[in-house]
Amino acid sequence: MSPHRSVKERFFHALGFEFLAIAICAPLGAWLLGYPLTHIGLLTLMISLIAMTWNMGFNALFDRAQHRLGFDRTLLVRALHALLFEIGLLLAVVPLAAWWLGIGLWEAFVLDVGIALFFLPYTFVFNWTYDHLREWLVHRKIGRAQA
Repeated sequence: MSPHRSVKERFFHALGFEFLAIAICAPLGAWLLGYPLTHIGLLTLMISLIAMTWNMGFNALFDRAQHRLGFDRTLLVRALHALLFEIGLLLAVVPLAAWWLGIGLWEAFVLDVGIALFFLPYTFVFNWTYDHLREWLVHRKIGRAQA
């Protein structure tokens, strides 16, 4: 199956990813941290918006750097890409979480590490499930078109 995805599909993929993440993280965070759901819900929404904005900006800069410098996206380059992305996100999220929750920067850093550990398997499972559902829907649509 073709990996090509329209801008519309990419938008809905990202929206679904973030919506489900907020639906999981807000209640879980409120329960684990002992804050009201609305307080943690707003924080997760802010983090989500920051992450989406940073993702678009960072990847545009990365693409421009690749075009200008002419490097290949090797495993090492992808690892560096992920590391730089996470460092940038960390620099934005840790001060926000510290301020919003009234905690120190160290506690906010530890919280961010916990969030990152959640997102590693979440990202894998979400995208794996999305890919399989997408393939099923595409084959179903093709089957109906041929009928």
